[in-house]
Amino acid sequence: MAKGVNKVILLGRLGGEPESRQAGSTTVANFTVATSEKFKNQQGEWQERTEWHRVVAWGRLAEICKEYLHKGSQVYVEGRLQTRSWEKEGAKQYTTEIVITEMQMLDGKPSGQGGYNEGTTSYERQQSSAPPFSAPPSGPLLENEKDDLPF
Repeated sequence: MAKGVNKVILLGRLGGEPESRQAGSTTVANFTVATSEKFKNQQGEWQERTEWHRVVAWGRLAEICKEYLHKGSQVYVEGRLQTRSWEKEGAKQYTTEIVITEMQMLDGKPSGQGGYNEGTTSYERQQSSAPPFSAPPSGPLLENEKDDLPF
């Protein structure tokens, strides 16, 4: 049996430009992501609530975030919650942040500027020379490609 699950998935917009720094030989990027929800209040009027999330990326993912994400960019991130504490002027300070392990950019970039074209979403696709989306092969299935599903 699993001991626990610590997973966060967010789809939102950046609240500002990512900030990066070096921690030894590793790059660290910090930024905020805003998520919003619309709901009806007790009077039946629509209202919107926005939550702000602190996000941290490490290593190559941090470098990609710093280079390609900008204020207002729509982004999908996955990671885990982490709470840190430190002392400041004798008082203990706390922050909870999302340490991301995956990121997908949901905004396209004009193709003349390098980087990503409209429809290319995953940071992993930048390093691949394959097209971002490929159509399934057409024609009849070969004998070894058939599945044994009853429907």
